[in-house]
Amino acid sequence: MNAPEVVVSRPDSKRKTNVGYRLGHRRALFEYRKRLSDYALIFGMFGIIVMVIETELSWSVYLKTSFYSTALKCLITFSTIILLGLILAYHIREIQLFMVDNGADDWRIAMTFERVFFIALELVVCAIHPIPGVWMFTWTARMAFSGAVSTKEADVDILLSIPMFLRLYLIARVMLLHSKLFTDASSRSIGALNRINFNTRFVLKTLMTICPGTVLLVFTVTLWIIAAWTTTACERYHDQSDLNSNFLNAMWLVAITFLTVGYGDMVPNTYCGRGIALITGIMGAGCTALVVAVIARKLELTRAEKHVHNFMMDTQLTKRIKNAAANVLRETWLIYKYRKLDRNHAKIRTHQRKFLQAIHQLRRVKMEKRKLSDQANTLVDLAKTQSTMYDLVTELHSNNQTVEERVERIEKRLDDLQAVMMQLPDQLARMIATTQAH
Repeated sequence: MNAPEVVVSRPDSKRKTNVGYRLGHRRALFEYRKRLSDYALIFGMFGIIVMVIETELSWSVYLKTSFYSTALKCLITFSTIILLGLILAYHIREIQLFMVDNGADDWRIAMTFERVFFIALELVVCAIHPIPGVWMFTWTARMAFSGAVSTKEADVDILLSIPMFLRLYLIARVMLLHSKLFTDASSRSIGALNRINFNTRFVLKTLMTICPGTVLLVFTVTLWIIAAWTTTACERYHDQSDLNSNFLNAMWLVAITFLTVGYGDMVPNTYCGRGIALITGIMGAGCTALVVAVIARKLELTRAEKHVHNFMMDTQLTKRIKNAAANVLRETWLIYKYRKLDRNHAKIRTHQRKFLQAIHQLRRVKMEKRKLSDQANTLVDLAKTQSTMYDLVTELHSNNQTVEERVERIEKRLDDLQAVMMQLPDQLARMIATTQAH
């Protein structure tokens, strides 16, 4: 006789299917991901700052072959390795969150082609940094004003240092993870019901709505400083007159390019500097459009201000209509007066002209009031509309109840009538039998 099999349920599997455990695990993963993003931003900014310090010191204080340059580059490499590890840990937490949200058991389900591509792209972008050692290449450029060809020996570090500013995308990620809209469960629930994704674009839109001036100012100043330094780093090898390689002059070049002024007194010589100027001009055109949109929105009247403005204009137009109508009546009386009493044709023609002008003025003021009424009709208060709709729905509901009661009464009467009709043959038979018996 075979022994019965005993099925033992694992407590871990039951705990993982528990809703409370999943919510707690999800909250913990959110906190881990936020912390990893903060650390990644810290190490990314640290690498950029050390890179700028090393580039400036190796140009003016010591050579690339010195011990200090090698030590700073090793420090940049060490911070880059830590940054790559933090980014990998961040994406591991994201995959775990995907598994918790979708109830998946295999992590390979979350590894779509798009996710793998963006992870690889992020690792490549963050891995670019100046490597220890001295590496040179021949850099040829044509001078802007003279047209002469300039050939210099430049460090490869300049090509590896400028792309490090791409790490600033981590700021947008930190802003998203620390946003109250993203961390608040009620906001996320409302967004899910309205099919709104809480991503970086949505957070930037909310910031542009709340404080557009501050956002544009911070973005503009940051862009100017970064563009000026990168222009200085690109132009210093071929700038014999020390014009573009000066930071203040480079800031002036970036400013006139950003504002699309372009005086032409300063022109970048290298393709690197020209590319930075091109990007700065595109960013400047976009920021100019945003500034115009923000100013137009700030100058627009609010709903309450529009109501007050329409009320004041309506009062003024009513007074003007009364005055214009009074002028028409006055000129009519004067024309009648001079025709019947004085018969002065010159005065009659004068008052006839004034009479026509008064009629045109009255029509013009009435047209203005009609336009104002059309504009006021477009500013219907939402609360008033909701109240009207609520009254209509209540009235329809009451009418529906009344109709249902009447239908029930009709059905009851039809049932009574049917019962009477069923009894009618028996009564007729009785009456016939009674008649025959008599």
